[in-house]
Amino acid sequence: MSQERLQTRLAEPSTMSWRRVVFMPEDLNPRRNLMIRMLLVTILLLSLLGILWLDREGLKDQADGDVSFTDVVYFTMVTITTVGYGDIVPVSSRARLIDALVITPVRIFIWILFLGTAYQLALRQFTEGFRMAKLHTSLDQHIIVCGYGHTGNAAVKELLAKGTAANDILVIDPMDERVRAAVELGVIALRGDATQEELLQETALINTAKSVIICAGRDDTNALILLTVRHLNPSCRVIISAKEEENVKIFRQGGAQLIISPATYGGYLLAAAVNQRHMAQYMEDLLTAGGKVNLVEEAVRDEDIGKTAADFKPDVLLCVFRHGSTFSPWEFKENEYLEKGDTLLLLKQAPPT
Repeated sequence: MSQERLQTRLAEPSTMSWRRVVFMPEDLNPRRNLMIRMLLVTILLLSLLGILWLDREGLKDQADGDVSFTDVVYFTMVTITTVGYGDIVPVSSRARLIDALVITPVRIFIWILFLGTAYQLALRQFTEGFRMAKLHTSLDQHIIVCGYGHTGNAAVKELLAKGTAANDILVIDPMDERVRAAVELGVIALRGDATQEELLQETALINTAKSVIICAGRDDTNALILLTVRHLNPSCRVIISAKEEENVKIFRQGGAQLIISPATYGGYLLAAAVNQRHMAQYMEDLLTAGGKVNLVEEAVRDEDIGKTAADFKPDVLLCVFRHGSTFSPWEFKENEYLEKGDTLLLLKQAPPT
């Protein structure tokens, strides 16, 4: 996929967004929202009780003609709940205006709160549970991206540009706006803390993941995520971003297969650009899907076994990885050929768009 096609795709509104936001169990826990709503309803009822008590002369008790505090409490509750037995009624113009302009809007607002609470307690949990179950059936050999800052965003865009299906990318980030931004790309996004075992194991299905990219923005957070991932899935490939060079060794000891230091690599390119005008631009061309040439790593194919480096024209064989050793084309002897199990690093012309 070319860079232009990717930008066009990103500019289009995502019709799948509403189906790709998966709420976590803590989002669905109604306890906090329920307490806030109960407090709000209590404040509204006490306010109405105070207003009606001050204007109790505008009310008439059909039984004895006397309106006590108990009568005002009773009238407030039956009015708000729309029961309206008719034994206590507003008789003055002011009392009727209070009922029409104050009590009625409050009554509607309280009913909306009740309906919203019912939705959160029942319908929303059922809907999200169904969506979570459906998500789990589709996640297998997927890529988990922990952290969706600038680095995570760039990684996801490049994965999409290089042909990775959106269904195979799952983003985890604690910030709502970042989760929404990930959803706009069409990938699956979870709002949560990637250091939590339950999130990674039960929701993100780390046990079936192919690779995990860790770029939470802080090395200490990255280290916690790395330890959690390695504890849950010792075999998946882990690529981690390191801000400080001194932490590279720690990450390697923690089980990361590849540690990328954006600041260090950026410094290399900046230094190289001092005397070499075009190298940095060409490196970007190599690494991104929208370039004229592609840098591709692939296992040797059966039909390539027995070939030499010179047999790959017009492609260029840059490197051969064999049994833990690395060989450049110049290190091959004249009678040396590719073997089964070799991994090749090739320079290929980008396919036409």
